[in-house]
Amino acid sequence: MLRETPACDYDKKTPDFSLRTPAGDLHIPASLMGNNGLMIAFICNHCPYVVSAIERLVADMKALHEMGVGVGCVMSNDYANYPLDAPDQITLFAQKHGIAAPYLVDEDQTVARAFGAVCTPDFFGFDAKGGMQYRGRLDNLGMRGDQAGRVPELVNAMQLVAQTGKGPAEQSPSMGCSIKWR
Repeated sequence: MLRETPACDYDKKTPDFSLRTPAGDLHIPASLMGNNGLMIAFICNHCPYVVSAIERLVADMKALHEMGVGVGCVMSNDYANYPLDAPDQITLFAQKHGIAAPYLVDEDQTVARAFGAVCTPDFFGFDAKGGMQYRGRLDNLGMRGDQAGRVPELVNAMQLVAQTGKGPAEQSPSMGCSIKWR
């Protein structure tokens, strides 16, 4: 089911969480936070919206890292019913696409609920103090767009957050497949 994200809840604090990668590495918001903020992306392996944008997302995550914004990816889908999203598949997907950020498993879906995630992809950008400043889309392309006209909205927003501590007043919602709840 196609879903669209709600508007940014400015200054809402980063929900506390403790999640592991499929290899067992533990991460909390503080371990992911960069000097200039944090971006959490709720993604999965099987969603056509994520798959169509993964190369752009990986490049943008690298750009965020270079500007001092920490990045974490979270998979919250019910992988018993969507086996392409299972932890072993997360590892393969990350390797195949060069995802350098921790790809975390939200086994009981409490983190997705705490964030209010509704779809994949769903992006949450936080300032260096942990206040939400962005809840929008990756870029203006959607599933099929001309790369020549690409506007990297997530990167631009987080650059503004890094420079001013505030996100843009105008934000376009992300759109994608619904989180697959248990």
